Amino acid sequence: MSTTRYEPADSFAIPRFSGVRTFMRLPNVRDLENADAAVVGVPFDTGASFRAGARFGPESIRSISHLLRPYNPSQRISIFDHLSVIDFGDVPVVPGFIEESYETIKGGLEEIHRAGVVPIVLGGDHSIALPELRAAASVHGPLALVQFDSHADTWDEYFGKKYNHGTVFRRAAEEGLLRADRSIQVGMRGSLYDAGDLDASRSLGLDLVTTDDVRKRGIPETIGLIRERVGDAKTYVSFDVDFVDPAHAPGTGTPEIGGFSGREAQEFVRGLAGLRIVGCDVVEVYPQYDGPGQITSLLAANVAFEFLSLLAGTRSIEPAP
Repeated sequence: MSTTRYEPADSFAIPRFSGVRTFMRLPNVRDLENADAAVVGVPFDTGASFRAGARFGPESIRSISHLLRPYNPSQRISIFDHLSVIDFGDVPVVPGFIEESYETIKGGLEEIHRAGVVPIVLGGDHSIALPELRAAASVHGPLALVQFDSHADTWDEYFGKKYNHGTVFRRAAEEGLLRADRSIQVGMRGSLYDAGDLDASRSLGLDLVTTDDVRKRGIPETIGLIRERVGDAKTYVSFDVDFVDPAHAPGTGTPEIGGFSGREAQEFVRGLAGLRIVGCDVVEVYPQYDGPGQITSLLAANVAFEFLSLLAGTRSIEPAP
């Protein structure tokens, strides 16, 4: 039990537009002994294949997150009644050098996992998921993956290189970081290079549900499929904001039309209640391509808020509504 508890600044005493831009106005400390969860920035975009700029994603997400309040009425949970949460700051990266950055990212996140703290990572391009999973698996063993994304990210290589945001989950499967039989990718859509592109995921043992499949099944049935696939396995959740339609989230690296709304994204994440989540991320926010009002960063901040709410729900002793 934590002797010190961390929660956001009181917005009735200190206006939300003031103060240092931490996530939800949480204290920027590295006291893992007294934390249950830690928000962590990974400002890295060297793995991107098209647009650059996701290195500024964590800063923008933190800034707009000051709009968030501590009670989630949809999940019926007051987060900080059940969780002590810190903004850990950013882990180190080496701009322009992906494998060197993987080492520093893994080292920073592994420390958090070993302390028994759940990291909520703010990216950064999606290539950072590989060191995230390396860090988590080094402590928890191979993990179930729930990936919300418009791209499967299971190509073998891109531009002749094995490490980038389009190859990340192939590498993770090859390295034994995933329990493929418990992992699922949801939301794939858009043009492809080849008719067999999506078969790469299935050949690795991952389940894959395209956006077209979701529209036929419906969201509740798809959530049921996710929950059945994952079961009681320790789980890592990775949320690429391009899962959401660019009308709702334009500030991303590889936008694809025909996606989900922000409301539907909330429904998907809330549907994970009760899963054994040991880490999660929200990635691919590019502030310079964002629409008015930081709408993509606002989406990402709310996804992270829903993650925290899920974690708080697992700590709550209140009966289910």
